[in-house]
Amino acid sequence: MSIYETISDGIKEAMRAKDREKLSALRDIKSKLMLEATKTGIDGSEISDDVAMKILSKLHKQRMETAELYSGQGRSDLQAEELAQAKVIGAFLPEPMSESEIEDAVKGLIQRMGASGMGDMGKVMGAANAQLGAQADGSVIAKIVKAQLLVGN
Repeated sequence: MSIYETISDGIKEAMRAKDREKLSALRDIKSKLMLEATKTGIDGSEISDDVAMKILSKLHKQRMETAELYSGQGRSDLQAEELAQAKVIGAFLPEPMSESEIEDAVKGLIQRMGASGMGDMGKVMGAANAQLGAQADGSVIAKIVKAQLLVGN
């Protein structure tokens, strides 16, 4: 079953259970998936799971950042809502990698590619993002890749 189908089934279950927060988060996910599908001109159910995972990862990150902003403004009511939606979205994401796991993966990737300096950063970043996907934050990957390529010089 694709992620799109799983989301659609989750919406039905949330409606039956009258779970307002889960329903809201799942509808937001589905709308973003459908929007992406219309950009590429395909039916929403045909969107690839890789693309769906990238969208889910982005939505989760946005929710967490928004919750942090609300926390700083003393709006615990809005913060709780964002965190609840982030939890629903996070249930569809794979377990995130630790920084040491990302570092090990990046080191291996750099060795396999024969990258030797900052000129290879774009090539390594592309491969690292493709390999690590939704398991690692792009900014963490970039930080580690940069550090490893600088050490290599």
